[in-house]
Amino acid sequence: MPSHLSADHPAAQPPPRGSVEALISQARRLRGEMDAVRRDAPVDGTDPEGRWQRALCDLAVHQLDDLDAHLAQLRDGPPPAPVEHVAAPPAAPSGTGSLLSRVGSAEWNLLTDEAGWSGELYQILGRDPAAPPLTLDELPSVVLDEDRPKLTCMVTDCLVDAKPIDGEFRVVRPDGGVRTVHIMGEPVLDADGSTASMWAVLRDVSELRRHRRTVGETHASLQRQRHAAQTEHRLAVELQEAVLPPWRGPLLLPQQGRGTLELAARYLPSSAGARIGGDWYDALQLPDGDTLLSVGDLTGQGVAVTSGMAMLLGALRGMAMAGAEPGRLMTWLNQLLDTPAQPALGSAVCCRYRPGSRTLVWAQAGHPAPLLFRNGTGRVLTPPDGVLLGATPGAVYGQAEETLEPGDLLLLHTNGPVPAHPDTAGHGESATAVDRLLGLAPRFHAARTAQDCLRTVVEELGTTEREDDACVLVARVAARHGRDG
Repeated sequence: MPSHLSADHPAAQPPPRGSVEALISQARRLRGEMDAVRRDAPVDGTDPEGRWQRALCDLAVHQLDDLDAHLAQLRDGPPPAPVEHVAAPPAAPSGTGSLLSRVGSAEWNLLTDEAGWSGELYQILGRDPAAPPLTLDELPSVVLDEDRPKLTCMVTDCLVDAKPIDGEFRVVRPDGGVRTVHIMGEPVLDADGSTASMWAVLRDVSELRRHRRTVGETHASLQRQRHAAQTEHRLAVELQEAVLPPWRGPLLLPQQGRGTLELAARYLPSSAGARIGGDWYDALQLPDGDTLLSVGDLTGQGVAVTSGMAMLLGALRGMAMAGAEPGRLMTWLNQLLDTPAQPALGSAVCCRYRPGSRTLVWAQAGHPAPLLFRNGTGRVLTPPDGVLLGATPGAVYGQAEETLEPGDLLLLHTNGPVPAHPDTAGHGESATAVDRLLGLAPRFHAARTAQDCLRTVVEELGTTEREDDACVLVARVAARHGRDG
């Protein structure tokens, strides 16, 4: 025992045995609960999130094991003070003493140049218990070269300036293994205040440091993945904003003449909002005065899908400007997606509106049909034949026609403005979702503009939890007393 601590010092009095036993019981119970959590943690080594959780559980169990060992030492009292040499104790029964072997003690007498080690310290350093303990001058010989200056500095500060030791260094065992050792020690002063000896407690913290490194590396990996995801999300958003029409509404196409359409549209991100999908909407005035309306969705999320959506939308615009009808447009888009180099699936609705006759010619590819609202009621337009884009090589897409009347409202949307589940017809939307949209018919009838109708959709359904992004496009035929005169 250090000479400056007396046997009757208050800190030397052991705590009540019963309270320590209670703490041991609590620690062991908590350890069992944490061990159960660890067993249920993911073990797939390819999942950084699972590795991180597993490493944290292992670290918590390790710390609780150490706490149990320290409490047991506190209950049993301090070991006998080390002398010149203490033989290694008999091997402890399996499962009871392995933890205690990671904590050893030592004392170095500066006046006699003698050293005393506990048997546990011999085990930590992997040295023969019959060999004499290393002196302070000899101790650096088993320390890694890069850690020797650190150890020398700690020992010097302790012996010269009487500073406590608290630090770590790595040692090389005779078998070549490297262990990380944490040392805590103090100088023992003689009567005139000079340092007579130094005592220390040394703990093998190799596994603890390994777990911490694993946690740190996994955390760094997760940070890199999170940064990459944020960058991808930003790029996808910028690409989407560059491709989708800059207008949100209102927009008039054509700007004069009979049958003008008043347009408004909105992109609705998913509830999670983490990744951008391939949803789009578009309205374009064609060279012959017709208006092209389209909405669609390319399956997947992220920059690659947004880039594919941009390619698809550009192709659709170009072919429509060249005069292709909606059915032919769908056929060509299907051929565009049906490529071995970059296979993809998508759905779309494409409408060509002729303002002179107020005729709507449209086609669909595995997409929810447009909704038509007239005089306060709504219905789903009967869809022509059409499968998902990219699903079937050589697919042929039908066309349907609908004559619109002044005041009619057409609503095009992708899957997602309301929670949807596949229906029996395979159009990807539940009857409940359609009914909720059709239920807005009286409010649409009372609304003054297409923008008001879109605002109604957003207010009613835009805050609903959605697993996917969505687009809504509203087109309202001008009434007779307006531009349609």
